[in-house]
Amino acid sequence: MRTYRTQQGDTWDLIALRMYPNLGGEKLTDILLDANPAHIKTVIFPANVILNVPDVDTPIIENLPAWKR
Repeated sequence: MRTYRTQQGDTWDLIALRMYPNLGGEKLTDILLDANPAHIKTVIFPANVILNVPDVDTPIIENLPAWKR
């Protein structure tokens, strides 16, 4: 598990986008919320809050069309 130090004005979806840019970004906001229950009511973060950032398994898609291989 990694950590993230917030910047003034960060929001959960923005942090998710920064931490999971190739995995859907803000669609993984719930993973961040689950890993940081002490901050669940925070909407806009101040600077220097340390958050846990869980690792996410990258799905392996085997049946890709020819144009995506």
